[in-house]
Amino acid sequence: MTRCPKLLAIAFSAAATAAGAGVRDDIEALQGGQAELRARLDRIEAVLGSQALMDMARTLQRVQEELRALRGELETQAHALEELRRRQRELYLDLDRRLNELALSRAPAAAPSPAPVGDAPAAPAAPAASAPAAADEEAQRRAYTDAFALLREGRHEEAIAAFQRFLERYPQGPYSDNAWYWLGEAYYARRRFDEAAAAFRKVIDAFPDSNKLADARLKLGFTYYEMGHWEEARRALDAVRRQHPNSAAAALAEKRLARMSEEGH
Repeated sequence: MTRCPKLLAIAFSAAATAAGAGVRDDIEALQGGQAELRARLDRIEAVLGSQALMDMARTLQRVQEELRALRGELETQAHALEELRRRQRELYLDLDRRLNELALSRAPAAAPSPAPVGDAPAAPAAPAASAPAAADEEAQRRAYTDAFALLREGRHEEAIAAFQRFLERYPQGPYSDNAWYWLGEAYYARRRFDEAAAAFRKVIDAFPDSNKLADARLKLGFTYYEMGHWEEARRALDAVRRQHPNSAAAALAEKRLARMSEEGH
């Protein structure tokens, strides 16, 4: 009887040991499966990550190529625009020169003295006063033309100095209004906007009958625009539209006002 309980204990112990071994085997199998799943997941993530990086690299390359192409087109257009502006300026300067020469060629000559009538004694000949005046006018024309040529060649600083010398010597001559205007243009080209505005205002204030009045008002508006003085720019451009309707200057003023409205100024 005493041997039976011992046998039972031994049997239970063997069964428990076998059961524990089975559980450990199951745990080890599960752990092995989890490790394999993690390894497979890592491989999948690596593949996906590499593919995403490749896609990003290709996208970046395409963007860089498009930027290079756009930059090339922009440089080409900028060059063409600068060439167009240069040609337009040369044509405008040449037209101004021709108009000045035409105005000089049509200036009325001095009327001759009337011939003596009958036997009346001839009056003593008056000294030729027109010769010095003609020489002075020729000197003015030459000085103005020289300054104008410097501007046409793009030598802006030299043109500024030449126009300044001209205006100091001939403040009220037949070319003074044009000289003030082109002095303003030279300042504008050098982005010396305060001085450009002063020169354009001089044309407006001192030469109300000048053929450069509309252009001076227009460029004054452009100058204020470059300076960021929006109200002054708008007033100057409005003056061009009101006081010089149907002119080329008025059309340019209209375009600049529309541009200002689009820009929110």
